[in-house]
Amino acid sequence: MAQHFSLAACDVVGFDLDHTLCRYNLPESAPLIYNSFAQFLVKEKGYDKELLNVTPEDWDFCCKGLALDLEDGNFLKLANNGTVLRASHGTKMMTPEVLAEAYGKKEWKHFLSDTGMACRSGKYYFYDNYFDLPGALLCARVVDYLTKLNNGQKTFDFWKDIVAAIQHNYKMSAFKENDEEQEALPSLDKPGWYSQGNAVHLYELLKKMTGKPEPKVVYFGDSMHSDIFPARHYSNWETVLILEELRGDEGTRSQRPEESEPLEKKGKYEGPKAKPLNTSSKKWGSFFIDSVLGLENTEDSLVYTWSCKRISTYSTIAIPSIEAIAELPLDYKFTRFSSSNSKTAGYYPNPPLVLSSDETLISK
Repeated sequence: MAQHFSLAACDVVGFDLDHTLCRYNLPESAPLIYNSFAQFLVKEKGYDKELLNVTPEDWDFCCKGLALDLEDGNFLKLANNGTVLRASHGTKMMTPEVLAEAYGKKEWKHFLSDTGMACRSGKYYFYDNYFDLPGALLCARVVDYLTKLNNGQKTFDFWKDIVAAIQHNYKMSAFKENDEEQEALPSLDKPGWYSQGNAVHLYELLKKMTGKPEPKVVYFGDSMHSDIFPARHYSNWETVLILEELRGDEGTRSQRPEESEPLEKKGKYEGPKAKPLNTSSKKWGSFFIDSVLGLENTEDSLVYTWSCKRISTYSTIAIPSIEAIAELPLDYKFTRFSSSNSKTAGYYPNPPLVLSSDETLISK
């Protein structure tokens, strides 16, 4: 595989919309999503009204890449080899002792060594994007509520109510006036507006449009599950991951301690604000790496997370936003992720701070 990637070498450029071309104000959108789901659970399913009360501190629980075990109500942060780095029951973080007893150093029971394992099943759910993350906080608080209500309940059956809330809030009929079913087209004959469909039909149309038997496609998207993995795994397209966690580093890189605004100059009525969802969680640590408890008499070591491994496996490059590359020439040569390059090579314009500063310490 070539060491570099250039947009000029691509015949077709495709874009996801939400959180890619259209970037949301996360501190504003997250509470809206949370409240819409919580209102449904309280009004339609009879859950405790306390679910409606969220403090700025509560948002620290949100972290992309977490897995929710739907049976026991545990949230898990996985290492690249499938072992559990951190875990919580509901919002309550497990101590190292409880974590070791519950999971040890073995692969999580649902883990598959192939990083293409499903992100959604009847037994677990991975939180992969910013539409999902408010739901992680809500589900954790539901587990807290049910555990307290039923004196330490061990198994849970609340997911059907979450699915009902999703169907209620994201139903397609809410986004258009005429929700009529259309007959499936056998093929796409000309450029136009299409809904649903599949990559095979689309690629056949792209062949006609470009006049090439194998047009080279690059796809931009923010979701590993919905955008990046399928585009690379099933179609072998080039993929550009929009990774807003890289934007969380920008403020840290650009602002020195002495440049921070004095407290007396802050707004008089400015209260505590929710943590932006693209910044590190104090509870869960870095999205990219974490420490794993070493053997007796050895130091802790750092490992890549499962989420970080998927980035380098299925992304051509990862960028914080479209704006980050908008002024570059089309023939700009990006260094791609590959086994022959550094683990941090595919991040543009800079690798995450935790990787650039600690790369020599990372095992595996």
